[in-house]
This record gives sequence, structure tokens and C-alpha cells, in this order.
Amino acid sequence: MSDPAMHIAGIGISFGGLRAVDNVDFQAERNAITTVIGPNGAGKTTLFNLISGALRPDRGRVELAGVDVTGFAPAALQRAGLARSFQITNLFFDLTVWENLRIASQVLEPVSRALLPVAASRRALARVDALIERFGLEDVETDLAGALSHGEQRRLEIAMALASEPSVLLLDEPTQGMSHSDTEDTAALIRGLTSDVSILLIEHDIGLVMSLSDHVVVMNQGRKLAEGTPETIRANPEVQAAYFGSA
Repeated sequence: MSDPAMHIAGIGISFGGLRAVDNVDFQAERNAITTVIGPNGAGKTTLFNLISGALRPDRGRVELAGVDVTGFAPAALQRAGLARSFQITNLFFDLTVWENLRIASQVLEPVSRALLPVAASRRALARVDALIERFGLEDVETDLAGALSHGEQRRLEIAMALASEPSVLLLDEPTQGMSHSDTEDTAALIRGLTSDVSILLIEHDIGLVMSLSDHVVVMNQGRKLAEGTPETIRANPEVQAAYFGSA
């Protein structure tokens, strides 16, 4: 049996006397969507920061395809196959869609080619073309990123995260602020990505979580409260009390 895409083993961090993430343990399977949910302040984004290298854990470990990458810097994690999008849109607003993707795809080229003309970066350029087609950005590729709709910006940000050809993609509330139709389109897009990448997701839309996820991890007050299939989580009395608001 192959290793899971990612294994989080007893990870934790404290800020003073506050245990923001406390002994959290779960696996993200390959080519599947694992979603982390929980009330505000449950520690979800802090958990993502620990996994993605923005914070160094006090305890526990992060394994990527069986390799211990605990405490790696974000750039080293990217080279190891981990990419992340953020809750707040993080784009170069004064550059075009094509230019944003071109910058993100440059990581595929060896450092020795950094000073060569853009046209020499054939692998990066091929990746840009593939992402524009896959994400349906052909009609806006010459538009400034700042001029895109909110839904288009979020779609571009996911495309940029995929530019490095990761094996695991972390998405932090990718549908935040979207209209209903944009949310549905983005959900279908995310589901389609699992043929190439394993996805770890934070999402606040419970209906979307239940329809999109293969596995759900519930956090509360920094700890893992429960995990399982969407059906198991929906029926769990502790989850209902902590998250859905019923005993």
C-alpha cells in the first residue's frame, strides 16, 4: 500500500499559554479531497500555516508522501510538491492574467536559465498555456488581474498555485465571497483537479463541504474533534453540538 499524500502526526503549536493547535493527527489520501472544518477560532488556518511552512510546529510532524518535511520553509515545501492558495486573494493586480501565470510557472525552469529571454522558458510557457485552457481563462488572459471579477480572481489564484505541478494543494476558503453560480463552478473545477493532485481544503460552506469532500476533519478549540466521511460527520452528535449548533 502506498503512503498517503500527506500525514499530519500529532502536530501542535502554542502562543504563550494558548494551545492554538493541539495534537492534531489525520491523513489526506491521494487524489482525494480532505476538508478541514470548524467554528471560527478552531485553529484551521493556523493548522494550514503549520503544514505550509508559514509557522514551525512546537511538536508533531508533517509527512509528504512518506517524507518528513516538518519545519521546511515554504520554498522548500514547494519543491517537495506542496502548494497553497490563501484566504485573501494574492495576485499581481497590475499584471495580466498571462503574466501572473508566467511568473508562477517560472519555478519549473532551472535557476541556470533565469537570465535567458522569456521565449527560452519553454516548460514554463507550456504550463501557462495548459493552465489558461484548463481554467477557462482564454477570454481574459490579456486582462489585468485587478480588473477580473472576484470569481475569476479566485480561479486565477488556484491556477497559479498549480503552476508548480504540486502533488498536494492546500486551498483556504477558495469560494469565500463568491456568488452561488461562481461557487458551483469553482466546486466543479476543484473536483476535476483530483485527477492530478490531492487537495486539502478549508471551507465554510457546509453544503459544499458535504457534497465535495471525500473525507472531513472537524476541529474545535485547536483540537481534532472528529473525522470521517461527510455522512459520518453530519451524524456525529459532538459535531452537531460544536459546529451545527444542535445537541
